[in-house]
Amino acid sequence: MKNKALTVSIILLLFAFIIPLPAQDADPYNVIQTVVPFLTIAPDSRAGALGDAGVATSPDLFSMHWNPAKYAFIDGNGGFGMSYSPWLRALVPDINLAYLTGYYRIDSRQVFAASLMYSSLGEIQFTDDYGNYQRTHNPNEFSIDMAYSRLFSEHWSGGVALRFIYSNITGGMTVGTTETKAGTAYAADVSAYYTTALKLGSRDGNISAGINLSNIGSKMSYTTDVDPDFIPMNMRLGTTFTVNLDKYNVLGISFDLNKLLVPTPPVYDAEWNIVDGMDPNVSVPVAIFQSFYDAPGGFSEEMKEFTQSIGIEYWYNQQFALRTGYFNEAESKGNKKYFTVGAGFRLSVFSLDFSYLVPVTQNNPLARTLRFSLGFEFDSLRNLSQK
Repeated sequence: MKNKALTVSIILLLFAFIIPLPAQDADPYNVIQTVVPFLTIAPDSRAGALGDAGVATSPDLFSMHWNPAKYAFIDGNGGFGMSYSPWLRALVPDINLAYLTGYYRIDSRQVFAASLMYSSLGEIQFTDDYGNYQRTHNPNEFSIDMAYSRLFSEHWSGGVALRFIYSNITGGMTVGTTETKAGTAYAADVSAYYTTALKLGSRDGNISAGINLSNIGSKMSYTTDVDPDFIPMNMRLGTTFTVNLDKYNVLGISFDLNKLLVPTPPVYDAEWNIVDGMDPNVSVPVAIFQSFYDAPGGFSEEMKEFTQSIGIEYWYNQQFALRTGYFNEAESKGNKKYFTVGAGFRLSVFSLDFSYLVPVTQNNPLARTLRFSLGFEFDSLRNLSQK
């Protein structure tokens, strides 16, 4: 089993080098569009500092977003965490992303978890066709999650999560003759996690792998007159290698692949007839399978729809961490490319993490993105109260 896990991890790492880099990109700009994109944003500082890699990292309080199956391996009987990020501050001054999550261990094999992600999109002033002020609205979006994770063996675990999604962008404004409304959707995650110890020469190590199929659910619409749109159904898989350098120093490297499981926009002619690609107006099950072969540019474009995240994490005495990472997306698929750095502190009562984003491209709205995360473990709080 260890050899199989090692083989899978090596294949994932090799796959990162097979995918063409953006510099080699010759495809036209063809970005996959979904509603409620806030669901794809890394909510916590740890993964945010690892280039958005998190599906196979060691379990923590914020495992809900990356891989709910990891909760079965988490140490402790319960805990909660919160995270905050001023978002797109290089573009607008008042967009914020907040995240609250917690878990409770039912027994040695079962864990229940829940979370809330809230996105405030600032203040928007609506005007009529002549530019006259009508009203002010504060658009917001949120998702509520509940997850169940179970340990199947000493190496394997699985998890499922249910999600309610709410998006109020227009505040019920009427645009022309079209009445708008808040959008709602329901979705689920299905995930698995594998971890095992390794012997790396004279040093001990660990290898883990994970997969998470997330946001598999209904479409969303903001009107009754327009066909609903896909939410960001997503596949994330990855691996993490960890080595104990000595008694106090631990080094880990993580790699994630990520792909949206929604149709790629086809190429239309002047009469809106499809001349290349496939019809995107399909059901959810068809869209998931079609997303692997519907790109107008064929196999090369399909490969560009995989984003890559690589992160390195160093721990000293399991109390202080330094992290860095890189996120890569093909130029024709959005061109998000950035480095990340961060640090973490784990004290007897709480943990504190932060991350900072450094984009590769100029005038990037993600520039100078900061994330702050704070976590508490029930066991630590209980031990403190007994002293």
